[in-house]
Amino acid sequence: MSYVEVGVDSGWRPDLSEFTAFLFLSFIRADRGKKVGINPKINNLMPGYEAAKYGLVWICDSGIRAACDSAPLCLTVKPDTLTDLTNQMTEKVGLVHGLPYVADRQGFAATLEQVYFGTSHPRSYISANVTGIKCVTGMSCLMRKDVLDQAGGLVAFAQYIAEDYFMAKAIADRGWKFSMATQVALQNSGSYSIGQFQSRMIRWTKLRINMVPATVLEPVSECFLASLIIGWAAHHVFRWDMMVFFMCHCLAWFIADYIQLTGVQGGALSFSKLDFAVAWFIRESMSVQIFLSALWDPTISWRTGRYRLRCGGTAEEILDV
Repeated sequence: MSYVEVGVDSGWRPDLSEFTAFLFLSFIRADRGKKVGINPKINNLMPGYEAAKYGLVWICDSGIRAACDSAPLCLTVKPDTLTDLTNQMTEKVGLVHGLPYVADRQGFAATLEQVYFGTSHPRSYISANVTGIKCVTGMSCLMRKDVLDQAGGLVAFAQYIAEDYFMAKAIADRGWKFSMATQVALQNSGSYSIGQFQSRMIRWTKLRINMVPATVLEPVSECFLASLIIGWAAHHVFRWDMMVFFMCHCLAWFIADYIQLTGVQGGALSFSKLDFAVAWFIRESMSVQIFLSALWDPTISWRTGRYRLRCGGTAEEILDV
């Protein structure tokens, strides 16, 4: 997978026609990369970052649908994606990020991904950002280059697998605020399956456990376990029937998740309510298994490499002998 860098003048607010032209004049492909550490994404970004000459850099996964509809290098979708990002980059903001979501695709694996990224993930992601907790994924981020340079540039983050977390932390530690784009970061990877989804969730959980020890409490934020705990408490405090409370609580959670998913989608869903119900039940049932799998094996497989996490978020590559 390739990643791209786009240079944007931090003091400039273009109209759409100027912005589209500027985007492709400034577009830098970083397919070959430059090895500076164990993180393949950072290695891939280095040529583009070193060539960047503007105040802002947009780091975007190639699997994200992004701006423009009129040029050969266009990644498709809405023509105002970058305009939206730059409009959020006010004087006190150092990083603008998009809520990860998934493009409409065919198959149950696509539905499962879409249900997760429209229910469980935005619930925690948006809640964290509303309450001031720094929660950022690096799928689509616009950042101030001078702030990254103060932190040592991209090279300083090549020792981490979760480079997005540490880049965001470095920006926040320097007193800058974060802002969310009004558009979602629309994932559109060419390869997807239930197995790949599980592996991705396990990898993300391993990283969270390593970086934020409080993640060990994460399972109690999932529907079934939370409903059991609350049902047990309601039974002991109010003498209510535990299983009736459990079922009612799960039903309310299910309905709230469906409403949230339609809100994130911003329109009609590409699958039926029955498909949603099945995918939602399977996703919720997976949550504890995913967490236990992450605890069982601390090594991470990502792209073509395997890595062993160290305390504090750094990692070392495991080389096959």
